[in-house]
Amino acid sequence: MSNTSSVGILETFSSAVENVAKTVSPSVVSVSSDGRNGTGIVWDDQGHVVTAYHVVQGLDEVEVGSNSGETFTAKVIVRDSASDVALLKMEAKLSPIAKGDSDSLRVGQFVMALANPYATKASATSGIITSVKRSIGGWWGAGIEDAVVTDARLNPGYSGGPLVDASGRMVALNIAYMSSRGIAVPIKKVSATVEKLASGKAVGRAYLGIVSHPIPIPEDVAKGTGIDQESGLIVLSVEAGSAAKTGGLSFGDVVLGLDGNPTTGFHDLRRFLTDEKIGKPLKVKVLRGGRVEELSVTPGSAPESE
Repeated sequence: MSNTSSVGILETFSSAVENVAKTVSPSVVSVSSDGRNGTGIVWDDQGHVVTAYHVVQGLDEVEVGSNSGETFTAKVIVRDSASDVALLKMEAKLSPIAKGDSDSLRVGQFVMALANPYATKASATSGIITSVKRSIGGWWGAGIEDAVVTDARLNPGYSGGPLVDASGRMVALNIAYMSSRGIAVPIKKVSATVEKLASGKAVGRAYLGIVSHPIPIPEDVAKGTGIDQESGLIVLSVEAGSAAKTGGLSFGDVVLGLDGNPTTGFHDLRRFLTDEKIGKPLKVKVLRGGRVEELSVTPGSAPESE
């Protein structure tokens, strides 16, 4: 390939990236209060802004700054720490972001992360998707299921900003940068959470009230009890008055499954305990004293949504 052809390809790529940033920037706003700066996304033409829960944690009102430098007051309507999503409402009606499809994301796909934490011009970084549908634990609550992981650097203030595809469509909400990887909530999960938050429905996670830790199942115990898995979750403590306490779970029990779904680690527990399970009896399979038993536990609601 000639040098001229290479330059032409690079110029075309560069122009395409510039156009994506230009197209998306009006939908990327700053979210700030009390010296805290993050990013938000104009969600619709009704004044709703979506950001990360931890950006507005403990706040009832914030200042939103547009790409043009204008500032507006926004109310924090509702927030959900389990998914790290919060919904704001302001009187101004700015340009909403175009939304893409997170189900079709592929490893190696080009993406851009945008932010505007200081109400100036939006900034951007880029990279590729390194993993999809990852379970990620974190400080924001129970962790994120089906997270989108990228190598796009997320600088301070990028939390709450959009991850977009090559067409400028939002495919995920950026929430964290860990181990040189950007962590984002897929747009499908964000949209579902926003819909529930906007309608006033409870958003959260079913809650058992236990502290547990993964533990291997000894081979002889597995053979003697017919357990067909290599690990389970040993119960280290049971919260007083919790669903687990009422249902009979005790210190030292090893949780093997919920409603027939094996629990071999934290991610299995988080993945299964969705809000749909709140108030519904679960069959909890446990290893207790060398015997496999089945308990009935009705989860409550985790104290996570506000």
